[in-house]
Amino acid sequence: MPAELGTTNLLLGIMAAVSVLEALLIIGVGVGAFIAYKKVMEVVDGIEMRQVAPAMTRVNAILEDVKVVSAKVKEETERVDQAIHTTMDRIDDTADRVRTNVRAKTSRVVGFVRGLRVALEGMLHSEART
Repeated sequence: MPAELGTTNLLLGIMAAVSVLEALLIIGVGVGAFIAYKKVMEVVDGIEMRQVAPAMTRVNAILEDVKVVSAKVKEETERVDQAIHTTMDRIDDTADRVRTNVRAKTSRVVGFVRGLRVALEGMLHSEART
């Protein structure tokens, strides 16, 4: 039995050593991954500072210009719309005044023509009876 325990102890020792080596390897990979992560983040931060930040500044300036232009277009559109409505109201007003003036001036002529027609019909109708 002592020989069997020696072999078992030797195998257990080898397994323990391998487990320690595996643990050290896992820790080393973790540290390496952390270092790689830090370097990648430094590169990303550098790219962001050199390229993304200036691009965002330009994009924000363009968006601000678009906002100003949109507001100006909206104001001008409202102004033109108001001018069109005012002009249409004036045209309607003018048309009403012209219509009223034409009716007032032509009503006498229309009355005279109607009276003349009735008189002529009356004369023609009385001649036809005789």
